[in-house]
Amino acid sequence: MALQLKDSKEQIYRTTSQKQIILDYLKSVKSHPSAEKVYSVVKKKLPRISKATVYRNLKDFKKRGEAQTIISQGKSHFDADTSSHAHFICLDCNKIFDVFENACTNCSVIKNKKPKVGKIENYKINFYGHCKKCK
Repeated sequence: MALQLKDSKEQIYRTTSQKQIILDYLKSVKSHPSAEKVYSVVKKKLPRISKATVYRNLKDFKKRGEAQTIISQGKSHFDADTSSHAHFICLDCNKIFDVFENACTNCSVIKNKKPKVGKIENYKINFYGHCKKCK
């Protein structure tokens, strides 16, 4: 049975078991999976789910602010942690790591959040380099 909620535009938003399973998976991992990876994992729990359903729900999560995308090598990866944080993308293995404020000791703009142009409410920053494993 689907739960119906109203979003900020007063449109009805149905929370189906499929949507919930996809979102639960995204929230349970820190690996920033691609849509293909999400589909392969969710298909094990829901064998009859289509790729189109998974892709449509991922797009909807992004639109509703329940997930964000990180583009790496032309492919979208998904993150259900929508808090303000940056990402480190390894140029060798293409893994994506979260970088939170406390890990970025030299990022005075992030820590300050009040640069000369105005107050920062949220940000998306990608750092590129070689992870510890590939270094």
